[in-house]
Amino acid sequence: MRRIIVVGSQGSGKTSLARKLGQKLGLPVVHLDVLYWQPGWTPSDKAGFRTRVAEAIAGDAWVVDGSFSGLAFDLTIARADVLVVIDRPRWVCQWRILWRSAFDRDTARPDLPEGCPEQFDWKLMKEAWRYDVERVPDIEAERIQHGPDVPVLRLRRDRDIQGFLESVSIDGE
Repeated sequence: MRRIIVVGSQGSGKTSLARKLGQKLGLPVVHLDVLYWQPGWTPSDKAGFRTRVAEAIAGDAWVVDGSFSGLAFDLTIARADVLVVIDRPRWVCQWRILWRSAFDRDTARPDLPEGCPEQFDWKLMKEAWRYDVERVPDIEAERIQHGPDVPVLRLRRDRDIQGFLESVSIDGE
């Protein structure tokens, strides 16, 4: 496993898992939010974003944090060795979003673009609540179209995630 995509709802823990995988495997982590959002949470233009994603995944090994289906998932899934889906209950994701918006406001995070501070956002809460019905079908359709042979690993609980982290190793070790 040298090219890994980690997807899941906002607040599911995908960024934490992507960072831990990158550290353990010695792989660069590509935070798609950093490539997409401009200061003040202003969206990038699609062409520029796709160019930045293509450049970020041009190497032979990486961990991608996020999907951005409809914008760049086709690029990443076509080159991936595995798709890791974090499938948490909605209430867990909602709680985590609320927690970090209340208590992590002043925390520097590598997945937040410069000029885009952590903040409470009703739109984000709604997107997380509807992730299973609005985003999952799109992600799955793009996976089938652009990466049908890419294995999918679904992780639902903390112990699933921990077990997965313990099971991965640098090739040859």
